[in-house]
Amino acid sequence: MKTSENNPAPDSAPSSFENGMSAPAVQEAQPLTGHPNRVLAVLLAACVSFALSQILVLPALPALARNYNASPTTTSWILTGFLLSASIATPIVGKLGERYGKARVLTAVLLTFCVGAVVNALAPSVGVLIAGRVLQGVAGGVFPLAFGVVRDSFPRPKVPGAISLISAIFGAGSGIALPLSGVIVDHLDVSWLFWLGLVSLPVAVAAHRWAPPSPRGDGDSIDWAGALLLAAVLASLLLGVTQAPSLGWGSPANVALLGGGSVLLLLWIRLESRITRPLIRLDVLAQRTVAMTNLTAFFIGVAIFAGFLLLPQLAQAPAGDGPGLGTTATAAGLLLLPSAIGQLLVGTFAGRLGVALGFRSTLVLGTALTSGSFAQLTAIHSSPWHLMLGGFTMGVGAAFAFGSMANLIVQSVQGNEVGVATGINTVVRTVGGAFGSAIATTVLAAHTGSTSTASGDGYTAGFVVATVAAVSAILSALLVPIRHGR
Repeated sequence: MKTSENNPAPDSAPSSFENGMSAPAVQEAQPLTGHPNRVLAVLLAACVSFALSQILVLPALPALARNYNASPTTTSWILTGFLLSASIATPIVGKLGERYGKARVLTAVLLTFCVGAVVNALAPSVGVLIAGRVLQGVAGGVFPLAFGVVRDSFPRPKVPGAISLISAIFGAGSGIALPLSGVIVDHLDVSWLFWLGLVSLPVAVAAHRWAPPSPRGDGDSIDWAGALLLAAVLASLLLGVTQAPSLGWGSPANVALLGGGSVLLLLWIRLESRITRPLIRLDVLAQRTVAMTNLTAFFIGVAIFAGFLLLPQLAQAPAGDGPGLGTTATAAGLLLLPSAIGQLLVGTFAGRLGVALGFRSTLVLGTALTSGSFAQLTAIHSSPWHLMLGGFTMGVGAAFAFGSMANLIVQSVQGNEVGVATGINTVVRTVGGAFGSAIATTVLAAHTGSTSTASGDGYTAGFVVATVAAVSAILSALLVPIRHGR
């Protein structure tokens, strides 16, 4: 007997999404009593707050360096600290949501994010600003919490579409953040980069009032040893990747960070395999659907974040004898609006298409479109419409890919594993994004001459790197199982 590709593989634990039952270790999920669209709007607003905050500072780092009289290396920690905090917090927050209730933890995370926004906006020094960004990074957990709320309480026919739309908002928010950052840098005080984070305050109130009760754990303690060791793994690896352009990939310090992170990862795997209640079960991560989806997430992260770094820099690079278009930061950001538009448009129907065709098929489609976008940018990137077309295709591909990955994970694990499993997928994508940004920065630096401006060959080489990563994502997506016999 054959089952559809959207059903769990035989090597996975039975999914409570598929069989309509809660996992034994949790209470029964409460059906959604309010209007699903209202709850979905709250979840989307929570996720877009995080996505905006993550990318808003990227084009503004030079302005922030001038404002705080800080070096570029120090200023880079405004982004690095946020990424580190988000990566470490995401799986832990997902686990806390399973233990104490996702709606309750979502409200707490959003309030913490607001406190960080105030600290950032009023920061008297770059050190305080970095601390505030680390505090805000805790909100990385909004995505697994949102996926969990949808999976626990939405009517089953609405689950795939809602998950796809939430996934698309991650990239769409990033696409909106780039032009918005340019407007703020060109026309307002840089503190407005952070005051905008307070939009999450009414969202926190709405989440407290309207997000439905979620299943809560059976009282077992959280694997804090595993959580702390995983935090050390991510900190070491992400520091090595994000600081590689300044330290040098082969420098002793960078080799120590990457090598140390790899050793700690092996220790974490050993620890998690030996305890009864691990942070996340390794057999869940080893399921073919989950493993290949996570590998695809890494490669897509490399490609997309390389694009986020390359496109605005190319637009602002000198025109004429230079390789770029010579635009302002605002205009450069506006050229990336088609990317956000593409993600929002596709996010509204990607779930329905995934149900019809199978989410493995839409994942392959998304990675193929992303590959095509960077192949086009490799060949032609000398006019505004080239960048707009490439950005739009990249956004459409990313929307299909992000939504498919989240749905594949949710459908492949038990209900009490959704928060951590989707959190790990988000972390893997973030780590891939860190690699993509670092590699693109290194490639541009290698093609920078005495003018301190990267050559056209540098941007072409950067787009080639993104294309290779996106093609690798196609190959890993093709390894996601299609059908399973019984």
